[in-house]
Amino acid sequence: MNKKHLKEFLDRKVFQYNDRSFISEDPISIPHFYSKLQDIEIMGFISATFAWGHRMAVIKKCTKLGDFFDFAPHDFMLNHQPSDLKKLEGFKHRTFKDVDLLNFIKFFKNYYQNNTTLETAFSQHMQPNDPTIENALIGFHELFGKTEGMQERTIKHLSTPARRSACKRLCMYLRWMVRKDKQGVDLGLWNSIKPSQLVCPLDVHVERHARELGLIYHPKTNWIAALELTDNLRELDPEDPIKYDFALFGMGLEAKTII
Repeated sequence: MNKKHLKEFLDRKVFQYNDRSFISEDPISIPHFYSKLQDIEIMGFISATFAWGHRMAVIKKCTKLGDFFDFAPHDFMLNHQPSDLKKLEGFKHRTFKDVDLLNFIKFFKNYYQNNTTLETAFSQHMQPNDPTIENALIGFHELFGKTEGMQERTIKHLSTPARRSACKRLCMYLRWMVRKDKQGVDLGLWNSIKPSQLVCPLDVHVERHARELGLIYHPKTNWIAALELTDNLRELDPEDPIKYDFALFGMGLEAKTII
């Protein structure tokens, strides 16, 4: 398939899946439930972190967690009492356990005591002319790890390009927070990172279809492969290459509901 036909094909798939009907059965539905910026940031981050396995199971677990936070996560992070944390005992999502959740709460509390938005936790590590979000992800990982008392087991739930990880979930989170268009699936609330700097989330569906279409040749599923895919998508749309995540991921949803 030549580049012209590939773009036409993927553009049709973007049109098909970048639609508000996509929201209800995807983890992005969790941050869409909230209206306060910080609540959206927190629950978006958590739902992206949880996003592996069956999509509806992820949504169900994140909804339960929102209930734990009285559906006011920012207020909970800043003002919870030790007794409020008792109800989180026994929480688990796959390998993410209650101790990890408590460490996430610790990070958010410390961060939001001194910052208005989680955007700066990523953007402060970037330069305006950086080609991608690589430095933002590396810097955020280091910032998170420096939280007083942070445990290594929790840090492992966050990936970094410094270890060649594809960083699927963090790339997806930044797509949610940065991309903006008329369809309104992505939240588009952050402005200091450009859509052209985003890197495509490389999940099993995206990778399979990207390889079939000749968008990835690197043999491993890692950061290099994610950059190769993004570079090829940027040739189709330099300003908004990651819109094609809808196409590649959506093609997988035609048969599967696992992320």
